[in-house]
Amino acid sequence: MWTGSSTQILKRCCKESSLVFPDLIFIEACLRCLRTVLISPVTPVQLLYTDPTVVPHLMSLMNQSLRTQEYTTQIIFHCCKTPEHQTVLFNHGAIQNIAPLLISTSYKVRIQALKCFSVLAYENTQVSLTLVNVIVNGELLSSIFVRMMQRDKPIEMQLTAAKCLTYMCRAGAIRTDDCCIVLKTLPCLVRMCSKEHLLEQRVEGAETLAFLLEPDVELQRIASITDQLVAMLADYFKYPSSVSTITDIKRLDHDLKHAHELRQAAFKLYASLGSNDEDIRKKITETENMMDRIVSGLSESSIKVRLAAVRCLHSLSRSVQQLRTSFHDHAVWKPLMKLLQNAPDEVLVMASSTLCNLLLEFSPSKEPILESGVIDLLCSLTHSESPALRVNGIWALMNMAFQGDQKVKMEILQSLGTEQLFCLLSDTDPNVLMKTLGLLRNLLSTRPHIDQIMSTHGKQIMQAVTLILEGDHSMEIKEQTICILANIADGSTAKDLIMTNDDMLQKMKYYMGHSNVKLQLAATYCISNLIWNEEDGSQARQDKLREMGFVDVLHKLTQALDPNLCDRAKTAMQQYLA
Repeated sequence: MWTGSSTQILKRCCKESSLVFPDLIFIEACLRCLRTVLISPVTPVQLLYTDPTVVPHLMSLMNQSLRTQEYTTQIIFHCCKTPEHQTVLFNHGAIQNIAPLLISTSYKVRIQALKCFSVLAYENTQVSLTLVNVIVNGELLSSIFVRMMQRDKPIEMQLTAAKCLTYMCRAGAIRTDDCCIVLKTLPCLVRMCSKEHLLEQRVEGAETLAFLLEPDVELQRIASITDQLVAMLADYFKYPSSVSTITDIKRLDHDLKHAHELRQAAFKLYASLGSNDEDIRKKITETENMMDRIVSGLSESSIKVRLAAVRCLHSLSRSVQQLRTSFHDHAVWKPLMKLLQNAPDEVLVMASSTLCNLLLEFSPSKEPILESGVIDLLCSLTHSESPALRVNGIWALMNMAFQGDQKVKMEILQSLGTEQLFCLLSDTDPNVLMKTLGLLRNLLSTRPHIDQIMSTHGKQIMQAVTLILEGDHSMEIKEQTICILANIADGSTAKDLIMTNDDMLQKMKYYMGHSNVKLQLAATYCISNLIWNEEDGSQARQDKLREMGFVDVLHKLTQALDPNLCDRAKTAMQQYLA
């Protein structure tokens, strides 16, 4: 219903725009009406883009008056939601038209123009790289944004300007060590997190700061020691406030409305702060009741809070110390396992990624998780349509199999199934394939385990290995595959599957002469295991490999420039001399 009428209103505005001043009032009224329609939650934002003539018409109307500037920028701000929208607006001159409005005499126009740049620059490299070079009245746009963050400016303006610079920085248009980021944007966003501001401003400040810090270790360290930020965020969990009289009902209602958003924002910012630095993680976990709050957050009714809590947990789980102390003391694996039972994919990805860390060999949580029957759950993740979930399922199984006993390894194989294992070995996603090879490598460790698994699955494993080595895969994948062969070569009976396969031996010979040192090392290690003197039948294996020319290849490698390859080749040659 609205599509036709809204387009007609805008087109009528365009016709009237060339008339004399008295009709400007009509144009402003039309734009105000259009703005009201488009910013309504029931109106799809795509409406602005259904007719390709609408956006350029809107741009042509922008500078008729202060009111047209205000209304058009409001429309652009509310209707720029996707990368496609950003591109359309960018291509029709949004930056050139809006930039001069930042120095308008009207605050309403300035703030709306600023908001437009915040949505245009968000995760958009093209827009951000353009913005960084824009000059308005002899001043760079980034300098205008910095000026707008000064303490004497309205909070809304400070916060929006900080968002613009944050998005330009994340898009690579401004360096993370630029003084406008380190000395202006970061401190401004930290200020926005303090008690003196409105709850919604504190939410926006924390979420923007989390986004700024996410990829940069140095910014995380600076933020962690700015205005006691880590302790300041603890206050975000104290809403809704306790009320004692009926006069506080309005405040309670307000607090309740923002309580979930505050917790979500705090978890996000803690996750960014603690993603790299061990000291910061320690500071976070030592903040009052922090681990209890994370555990509570994992079972909150709000899916956004649960996701933010598990992101925070994932960030902290990168710490060996925290895995051994706080995570164990608070049994965080229990709510995490519960979360994995039934959650949207976005939560599952983060929760399963966290579980991967909890299953590392030095984690005290590994044993109780194993006893909880997690193997079937992880194997089910490998069937997911989501590559990220398949990767995490296999990764967790890989960690579980590392230095695991034979019982655990056989449970993994039984639950996963041979068919699924080999399906994963032919997965088109290289990350899935790499982790599956890692799982197989960990399963094929220690001689009794190698021999047992190869006695039942040897033919299929050798076929899969052959296909990978002959396929168009990365050097990293081929290296991991050859390492699996090196493990097989270390078995007592399993090594016969390589020795009786001349094609595979020729492949090892080829990789020993490869230009990639890592592939050479892995292949040489495999041959070294085959000819090791202390093993039964070593003489026959040595003789066969000598006849195939391996001694000449090894002799050549003893002169290799890489010291590790040179030493490995010399060790292998000694087997012939012993």
